[in-house]
Amino acid sequence: MKFSCEKQKLQEGVSISNKAITGKTTMPILEGIYINAKNGCLTLIGSDMDVSIETKVEANIIEEGTIVVDAKIFNEIIRKLPSSTINIETLDNDIIQITCEKSTFNLVYMNAEDYPSLPAIDENISVEVPQNILKNMIKGTSFAIAQDETRPILQGILFEVKDKHLNLVALDGYRLAVRSEYLDNDNNVEVVIPGKTLNEISRILEDSQDIVQITFTNNHILFNLNNTKVISRLLDGKFVNYLSLLPHEYKILVDVKKQDLQNCIERASLMSKDNNSNLIKLDFKEDGVIITSNSQLGKVKEELDLNLQGEGIQIAFNSRYVLDVLKNIDDENILMEMTSSVSPCVIKCKQNNNSKYLVLPVRLMR
Repeated sequence: MKFSCEKQKLQEGVSISNKAITGKTTMPILEGIYINAKNGCLTLIGSDMDVSIETKVEANIIEEGTIVVDAKIFNEIIRKLPSSTINIETLDNDIIQITCEKSTFNLVYMNAEDYPSLPAIDENISVEVPQNILKNMIKGTSFAIAQDETRPILQGILFEVKDKHLNLVALDGYRLAVRSEYLDNDNNVEVVIPGKTLNEISRILEDSQDIVQITFTNNHILFNLNNTKVISRLLDGKFVNYLSLLPHEYKILVDVKKQDLQNCIERASLMSKDNNSNLIKLDFKEDGVIITSNSQLGKVKEELDLNLQGEGIQIAFNSRYVLDVLKNIDDENILMEMTSSVSPCVIKCKQNNNSKYLVLPVRLMR
């Protein structure tokens, strides 16, 4: 095998495929990056069996071939080389030589035949979504994924295609995040994708209108983005019926400026960091809210004007859960729907109907 490639292009390709290499596998070959040189391009693959990422890079192929090299050291070498053309060729005794200007590295490589083949994705159920929309939807839900390993299904995000809409849903028992976008597609799909996979995909997605094609099988999902493919296993089991968790009625409606509320809660939460629950209390009255937090450090009181329909209410939250929601809302004004101090609070955009969040209150000791 022998090829040359511009440093910048090779580094980008290696960086993308390396996102799938976690080092948490029992197969030593999966600590390597698979490199195939053929037809004027390099195919780079990284995998940990749960997630595989394949990306293509333009190169000048002088002699075709396939190798696997240690991903960590190869990435470091490419990153540190000068911004120039990199030449790579195989030598005897399972060695590749990497040269760039006046630098030369000799690196041991592994046999590519030992590398596991990627799952075949040949089903015809697929949907297409602009990259920027999918990136935004992942960002707007992934914070609510459960960190607790006792319920593995909640460590994923529900990916639902239904009624010409794509819905992404995450919940962890304390809050629920739903993002929805129109999709010109009549398929019905309900799969659960590991949160780890979607976070990696979010890093690869660009803020552009370019389309990402998403294909489903029973066990896997494929994201096809221009020169990169991401294949992930799906989580087994059925997701929670999230629609049954969303209240359809409310007694109290609050209309408030998002950024003002966020600023107040951020300041109030400075005093709540002393306890694990990050507890803040909100006392909603007819024309405003008083936000307080007490701890061994001291206490804080914030006042904010807002519009309230219904009776006043005193309710407490873990400030982190509310802030996670507010940071992921782009609208200027938000609506908060509440029924009592012990029932869930629904937060949504005033102008935009594409997101809905639910946060459980903290029960106050009387």
